[in-house]
Amino acid sequence: MAQTLYEKYGGFKTISRVVMTFYEMALDSDEIGHHFEDIDMPRLIDHQTKFVSSLIGGPASFSDDRIEVVHRHLNISHNEFDVMADLFGDALSQHGMSDGDVKTALNAIEGKRSIIVARNVA
Repeated sequence: MAQTLYEKYGGFKTISRVVMTFYEMALDSDEIGHHFEDIDMPRLIDHQTKFVSSLIGGPASFSDDRIEVVHRHLNISHNEFDVMADLFGDALSQHGMSDGDVKTALNAIEGKRSIIVARNVA
């Protein structure tokens, strides 16, 4: 049985660190930082860790309907999604993920673009 990226890189503990690194960068971002104002960050980090874990072979599972509902009100643009993906790729690299595995993880995230980006935002 093939090892998932989740298993290969240390599971929930490592992914949680990656997510924390991502949010440190995101909070400082002029492009996407405003999305995290007045947010319960520990709760968001926990949910995001589970979400990312599910995308790379971890045990958590999120329906596309649920993902769309929690992002709908944020009016995320394609540009903001791109910034998020770039920052997340940087965070994955900082925590030792190989370039090929970063690409695989980002492809999984890209697969959710249509349910995260607002339909009425460029």
